[in-house]
Order: sequence, then structure tokens, then C-alpha cells
Amino acid sequence: MILFISFLVCLFAGAAFTGFRRMLRLEHLNEARVANGVLIAVIILTVMSFAHLSGFFSQSVAAKVTMSLYTVAGGFFIGYGIKLISIRKKAGGIEYMHRSFWTDVAPNIIAIGLFVFGIYRTGVLQWEYFTGIGITSGLSLIGFGFWGWTVRIVPEFREEGVLVLDKMIPWKKIVAYRWESENTLLIEYLNHQKNISEYKTFIPSEDELIIEKLLGRKIKEHEEERKKIILSEEEN
Repeated sequence: MILFISFLVCLFAGAAFTGFRRMLRLEHLNEARVANGVLIAVIILTVMSFAHLSGFFSQSVAAKVTMSLYTVAGGFFIGYGIKLISIRKKAGGIEYMHRSFWTDVAPNIIAIGLFVFGIYRTGVLQWEYFTGIGITSGLSLIGFGFWGWTVRIVPEFREEGVLVLDKMIPWKKIVAYRWESENTLLIEYLNHQKNISEYKTFIPSEDELIIEKLLGRKIKEHEEERKKIILSEEEN
């Protein structure tokens, strides 16, 4: 048991490191990848269930595999959340962010609810007999709730750049912006390959003047840095 607990600790640390390094990012997800991921998960669970019913997996082995998966999930999301807090801190104070109940308050309530339920699932609040499944499943819920609390579903226009979900776009990489429609703002920026990418977001009518002044000022402030980036790419 001590050996397995040590294994879980190492597994948690490795998953947390992976999450902190953001080896899997939200921008990498699309409908096909999500569908394939769900399909693979269903296949694995089906195979495991069939193997258990057929006697290939004992209850003990199945429990250890499940605990390992819960531990990986918990470590990954906790590491990911810590990284997002670090990014947000480096990005500086908020210059503009569209706040409403559904974009700001409701997601936080859900995240906190998951976090609290995760603590309850571990058995700590009831001081009951602790089980490995209960502790690790609670840990995964705590990790997911913590990560959900650190992610914002609307972009944050901060002192050092624009934070979009889990991606930070420095002001020096923002090339231009334009209005696609009355309330849809399109921002053009240089990606990691130094090609032009686009991001669209909703801006309320009453905030359009605020965001235009902010973007105009920031783009002008970092004009020289942006030129250096573009020139270095042309030289290469």
C-alpha cells in the first residue's frame, strides 16, 4: 500500500507538472478532438468493465487503475490552474473586462460548488472512513473546480496584453482590430509562428468606445516592438 501511495504521489506530481507546462491547451481542442477523446474514454471504460466482469481484472486492480486516473486528472487541473494564476499575475491589472452574471458570477459559483463537493467527496467533512476512490475522486473534482475558477470565458484586457481563456496575447503582437458587426470585435495578432491569427469576441454597445480607446492606445504604445518582430521575421 505504501508503494502504491508513493506511486500516486509521483503520478500527481507528474500530472501537475504537465498541467503547469500547459502541454494540452484549450486552443488545441476542436469538435473532432473532443469527440475522439470521449470515444477513446468510452472504449477504455468498456474494455475495463468487460475485463473485470470476465475475471481478468480483480476488484483491487480495477480500483487502483481508477484511483490512478482520478489522481492524474486532479494533478493536471491543479497544475494548470496554478499556471493560469501565474500568467494573470504577470499580465498586470485589468484594463477592461465585460462583466455579467453569466460570464463572471455563474461560472465561479459552479467552480466553487465543484471544489466544495470535491472536499465532501474525500470524506474530510464527515470524518468518515476514508477510501482511496473517495479521496482521489474528490481530488479530481477539487482540481477541476480550482481550474474552472482560474479560467475566464470572456477575454481580459490587461496591462501587458489580452488574456483569452488560457492564452496570453502581448500587446506588441496585436496588429489591428475591426468591428465584424455591431457587437462583434475582431482582433488580429501575431501567433507563435508569427503569422496573422484572428480572435472574435462580444463587446456590449455601451463599452465599444472604451475598448476602442484602449486598443488604439495600446497598439500605438507598442508600435516599435511590433515592427521589430515583423522585421525579424522578414529577415529570417
